[in-house]
Order: sequence, then structure tokens, then C-alpha cells
Amino acid sequence: MPIASAVDRLACRYPSLLVDDIAEQEPGRRIVAVKNVTVNEEFFQGHFPGTPLMPAVLMIESLTQVASLLLPAGRVTLRGVDNAKFRRQVVPGDRLKLEVTLDRRRGPIVRARASAEVGGQLVAEAELVLAVTDEARIDPTAHVDSRARIGAGTVIGPHAVIGPDVVLGKNCRVGASAVIDGRTFVGDATEFYPFASIGLPPQDLKYRGEPTELVIGSRNIFREFVTIHRGTAGGGGRTTIGDANLFMAYVHVAHDCHVGNETIFGPGATLGGHVHVDDFAAVSAYSGVHQFCRVGRHAFIGGYSVVTKDALPFARTVGARSQCRVYGLNRIGLVRRGFGKDTLVKLRQAYRYLLQSKLNATQALQKIEGDPALACPEVEYLVGFIRTAPRGVIIRRGKVSDEEAVDG
Repeated sequence: MPIASAVDRLACRYPSLLVDDIAEQEPGRRIVAVKNVTVNEEFFQGHFPGTPLMPAVLMIESLTQVASLLLPAGRVTLRGVDNAKFRRQVVPGDRLKLEVTLDRRRGPIVRARASAEVGGQLVAEAELVLAVTDEARIDPTAHVDSRARIGAGTVIGPHAVIGPDVVLGKNCRVGASAVIDGRTFVGDATEFYPFASIGLPPQDLKYRGEPTELVIGSRNIFREFVTIHRGTAGGGGRTTIGDANLFMAYVHVAHDCHVGNETIFGPGATLGGHVHVDDFAAVSAYSGVHQFCRVGRHAFIGGYSVVTKDALPFARTVGARSQCRVYGLNRIGLVRRGFGKDTLVKLRQAYRYLLQSKLNATQALQKIEGDPALACPEVEYLVGFIRTAPRGVIIRRGKVSDEEAVDG
């Protein structure tokens, strides 16, 4: 972070920047900085004519600015100065060596030992009492409505727009020119990259401005140009996003969708209205999911697919519309998520009943439920997912040669 930006975290700093360079730094413990005192400093004009001296209060200000460079992110306030001593005058031409060492911290209150030298001679020393608070930092060019609620530690970048009904949690980051509007509620530590558009009205011709919502959990990442729309009255009035999801550039999530936790959406992936995506699913680049469809837990949708029925959990689904096929288990994804060999064997056998036997779907489900060797929560979830599919499920097997290509 540039020196000027870091020093701007001081709650009441003097307009002048009184630090020129950082000479040494031990993060979180000690810092040594430099201030070159020149005759054209504006404070010399009145202190004093004919005998310019650097005021003692500005020596303290300079040391406080150095301390702010050492302290963690947050708003820094000088609460007190103890045992201050000024040993000699500081005049134009002096090169101040400013050293600050953190002493102890109790909650938001930090004590630091500070000193200033010129040519190896001590000119000032003091003990600084500082308060660090995690206030939001809002760029002066951002348009943040006074009624919006911004959490502590949140950073809002240049030209971002935050609407009056927005609630942002703690330690969020809103990039340049991002827009967050409507009744939008965002959890902690969520990142919005430049030009993301979040919480705007749904693209539904039946929408008439009803007070619908978008609810977003914690630790999500919305990359450039992602669009997430709030709900409609006809769809329950709410779009929801869980925790720790990644939405890559140009992803679109339409009204009344419900996305679980730790999902991944590739660039350009699109969800139509009323889509449900369960935990740990992955929707690859430029794939589209038809409205009212579901994507099961740990499912993988291949790139450029068009899904018009429910995509099975734990499986890889690839293709467009009627050509959508299931290419076996999402084995790589399941192993990465810590699935054991026993569970993988049971899921693989269940999929053999569904995809490779001569049984229809109803018969295959009966076989799966009647096989005690397949009993486990994952197989139970798979069966329940298929039985509750209002649009039907994609259950046709892909060719072996195509499956090898998908694996590759």
C-alpha cells in the first residue's frame, strides 16, 4: 500500500504527509522511516518568521503517521502521548530518522515507543497511545447511500455504488465501479470485483417493483461483470447465495435462484430463474441451466452444456439439451472433497444400475434401495433427488469414447 494511502487511515491526521520513505520494517513489530525537513514546509511560515522551527506537535504527528504504517488495517486514532521529551530543535535541512516499536496491545488500544533522530542524535521521544478500530473505508468517489449499513473493515473502491437498502457485513471488499442495490444482505468477508452488478431488479416482465430480496452468505467471491438478481413475488421473493462460492467473470444468476455452499461457476455460466444448485456443485464455462431445474450436490456440469432437466448429484453431465449425457461419477471432484473408497464404490454401483443396466429408472431405483450393500447417506440422497425431480433428470449414459475425452 502506498504511504499516503496507509497514512490516510489516521482518523484526524494533519493535511501534510510527514513521512517520505520507509527505511526498515519488521511487520507488526518495528518500523524505521525518514522525513526530509525542507524550508518550503508550509508550517515554517508561522513558526517562526526568521527562525524556522518544526513544531513539537508536528514531531508527534510525524511519529504517529509512521506508527499507522506499522499497525494492521483499520482506522487509527491517537489517544494519548506519555513521557514526551524534545531534546533539540529541528530546522530546515534536517533529515529525521523516525523509529516506532510496538510495545503492547490490549483490545483496540496499542502502545508504541517512538523516537526521532537527526545525524545519530536523539531529538524527540515519546510513548504513543493509539486506538485501532475496524471502520469501513470508502473511496471519496464512491456513491454510498447514507441509509446503507456498511460493516467494520469493509473497503469500497472508486466509483462503486451502494444503494439505500444494502447491508454489507464485516471485511467485505467492493471493487471499482461495482453496483450493489436493492434489498441486498451480504455476509462477512465477501469480495465484489470491478463492474459486478448485484441485487438489481429481476429480468421478469411480471415484476412490478415489489420489495424482494437477495441474501448472500459469507466468504463469496464475485468476479468482474457478474450479475445476481433479487427475487420476484411469484418465486418466493428471494434469491439466496450460501457461503464460500466462487462466481467467475460474466456469471449470471437470475431471480429466485438458490445456490448452496462452496460451489464454483466458470466464466459465463448462467442460471435461469428458480434454479436450485446444491453444495459443492461446479458449473463450467458458458453452460446454461434452464429455469426450475436443479443441480445436485457435488455435480459437475461440463463446459458449454445446456441443462434442461435436473443434473444428477455426484456425476458429470455434459452436452446440450437432448444431447446431455451422464459420464459417470465426478470422481476427481469427490476425491478432492475427501470421499472415501467405500462411498465411491457404492455410488459407482448405484450409477451402474441407473445407466448400464437394462432397467428403467423406477426399476433401477428399486434395485438400489433393495441392495443393503449400497446403504449410505450419499446413495440415499441420490435416490431422493431422482424421486423428487419435477422436471425429470438427465439419466442417459454417454459413450465410452466420449467419456474418455471428458476424462482427458
